[in-house]
Amino acid sequence: MFLSSLFFLFFTLLPTSSAHTTHSPDVLPNEPWLSKYGSQHDLSYTGILSFAHLPYLKCLEDASKTFDIAILGFPFDTTTSYRPGARFGPYAIRVGSKRLHGGATPAEWWWDLGWQASPGEFGAGILDCGDAPITPMDNAKALDQMEAAYDTLLNRPVLGGKTAAYSNRTAFMAKDGKEHPRIVTLGGDHTIVLPILRSLSKIYGPISVIHFDAHMDTGATEGRVDQERITHGSYFTIAWEEQLITNTSIHGGIRNKMSGIDSVQHDEVVGFQVITIRSRVGDGPVYLSLDIDSVDPSLASATGTPEVGGWTTREMKRILRGLTGLNFVGADIVEVAPAYDTADITSIAAADFVYEFLMMMQFDEPPKRGHPGGPWTEEDVLRMI
Repeated sequence: MFLSSLFFLFFTLLPTSSAHTTHSPDVLPNEPWLSKYGSQHDLSYTGILSFAHLPYLKCLEDASKTFDIAILGFPFDTTTSYRPGARFGPYAIRVGSKRLHGGATPAEWWWDLGWQASPGEFGAGILDCGDAPITPMDNAKALDQMEAAYDTLLNRPVLGGKTAAYSNRTAFMAKDGKEHPRIVTLGGDHTIVLPILRSLSKIYGPISVIHFDAHMDTGATEGRVDQERITHGSYFTIAWEEQLITNTSIHGGIRNKMSGIDSVQHDEVVGFQVITIRSRVGDGPVYLSLDIDSVDPSLASATGTPEVGGWTTREMKRILRGLTGLNFVGADIVEVAPAYDTADITSIAAADFVYEFLMMMQFDEPPKRGHPGGPWTEEDVLRMI
């Protein structure tokens, strides 16, 4: 009798317990926190991790939110030639981005003195779409996964901006005449650019690439088996063979030791030269790829193939700002390997460069002379371009 009573009591209480766990999420205005302090907004060092505290959605499986610019992680590093670890780059860059956003709503980014603006002022819908789950066991499958992920987001309908300042950014370049989202990809080793270019070429045709790196990444592939041909030092050669890039692409920051003059000659065959950027890429669709090793390792040590003699972060930001107004269809930051970092210095720099990407995608020209105390003048911005 006693056991049967307990059995009855258990199943009588079970629905009540279940109902309690699914209670309405509505918060009453007279509850203590809301009445005294308002919204539960994130501080720079709190909250669930997303880039700059942006709204987060697993966009590859959920199309419920439209966007104009997406942040997408490609945690892939199995084609590196020296130090591995860039698969942890997307996470680290998000950690480094926590102080870029300082408000309770997605529009409340920290305002930037040089730009005299913030990324949230122009009405573009910016969303963190998380990371694509990429296998570390099979490079061919990993490349296909990245291409499928990029295809998925690239073909989503755009929000279209909420202001006249953000409109008609890509339709005039697209083969289908439609507006397409732009994606800022967090790598990952530099091979992630190959599936990205494969995806972009379906919409825009061959792309001009602005490539900031200590290395040319146009290595010859003759005599290698198929899976050995694709590495973070040869993906541009493959992209050229597949007619994904134009002969108006350009490098910046090259300084690694090479096998000889043949390396430079092969680089020009693949479509790269080192000349003035704007005159090189022209008015066509442009993809921006920034390897963190283009920055000097004294300022960004957390990378797989560091090379001394690189740019400072200040110089890198000047160069990026001077490129504003080009027809960017996408961008990436790659080769951040946080295991080699100190106090998140590299991750913070990488996140700040992404902030610059978001501004460049929404401005039509480089920033002008701003606040008298600001670090940039128009002449400074354009001097190195």
